[in-house]
Amino acid sequence: MEILLARTPDEIAAAHERLAASAALGCDTETSGLNPSHGKLYSIQFSDGELGVLIPLSEGVEMGPFIDVLADDGTTKIFHNARFDLDFLSASGHTVRGVFDTMIAEKVLTRGANQSASLADTLYRYFAVDLDKTQRAKFTRNWNGVWTDALVDYALSDVFHLPRLMAEQKDWLEKLGLTEEFTRQQERLFSREIREKRER
Repeated sequence: MEILLARTPDEIAAAHERLAASAALGCDTETSGLNPSHGKLYSIQFSDGELGVLIPLSEGVEMGPFIDVLADDGTTKIFHNARFDLDFLSASGHTVRGVFDTMIAEKVLTRGANQSASLADTLYRYFAVDLDKTQRAKFTRNWNGVWTDALVDYALSDVFHLPRLMAEQKDWLEKLGLTEEFTRQQERLFSREIREKRER
């Protein structure tokens, strides 16, 4: 797995050139808290499963062409608990289309099995991946916004696995005849999100 902390326009352009042709990209954000009305968006991460790119928004870096990637229906953006990330991205003025939410997929697949749909537990079940979440505590409102190697590794540890996770989940959804149920659940979530935003 290759990691790129894209700080300069040239680095962002190079990352975009490598990822733009991907049919699906794992996506994640790091934030200062849980509420987009009060919190800050510190970064956005993308991965095709081989290259992981982190754009350090906290350092004043702009997303550049990745704004268009987010809005492109032709590229699937894979989030785990998409609503959280989309709320922060929307609050920052970004449009995201073409979303696959692996948390919703896992809830549909494990309904009634009394299993956690957290990303850590889900990745462990599928791939025996043990995520270390200890670095997450550093992302507070008082954080200095500078990305260390340890923080970059942490932030990209999730998104590397999302394309593979989506592929596995889609196979199981199809085998179990749950693809339409997943689509309904995801559409319901995003319809509610749009309605709530209109009411604010």
